[in-house]
Amino acid sequence: MSPPEIRLAEEADLPAITEIYEHAVRHGTATFEIVPPDLAEMMRRYHALIDGGFPYFVATVEGEVVGYAYAGAYRPRPAYRFTVENSIYLRPLIHRRGIGLKLLQRLIIECEARGYRQMIAVIGDSANAGSIGVHTRTGFTLVGTHPNVGFKFGRWLDTVMMQRSLGEGASTVPAE
Repeated sequence: MSPPEIRLAEEADLPAITEIYEHAVRHGTATFEIVPPDLAEMMRRYHALIDGGFPYFVATVEGEVVGYAYAGAYRPRPAYRFTVENSIYLRPLIHRRGIGLKLLQRLIIECEARGYRQMIAVIGDSANAGSIGVHTRTGFTLVGTHPNVGFKFGRWLDTVMMQRSLGEGASTVPAE
């Protein structure tokens, strides 16, 4: 397998992104959605992030989109404007090859360049060791676990909250 290319996502990538996310919804616990959104909804979500000034990347191998990552608003209230939440999804056969790590590293660099100061990871399912490990490797620390807050596939699921400072973090007051 050739090394992955990490690049900005484009509209043309959305069918592949939609397919990757559909699999995660139908078969995984990383997302608590139950019904996979269609291409039109994924397009709406993509444009909301891009129009909001947030970064959105894809990983490709030999021209095929194999994963994606983006950052979005952590919460809508203005006091949270320097904090983002990340999301990363990969094709199932590409897991454990370092591509999620590369996507997250690129996302962190881009968020720092855009002036964000904190990044939050809300990881679905406390058994998601891969995601917890990738976040730990990139400097995230465990903030806490919300036990039994989701119900999917006939069982209760936790969310794991992790956080990482970006740039100067909270050591200085950000420029507006």
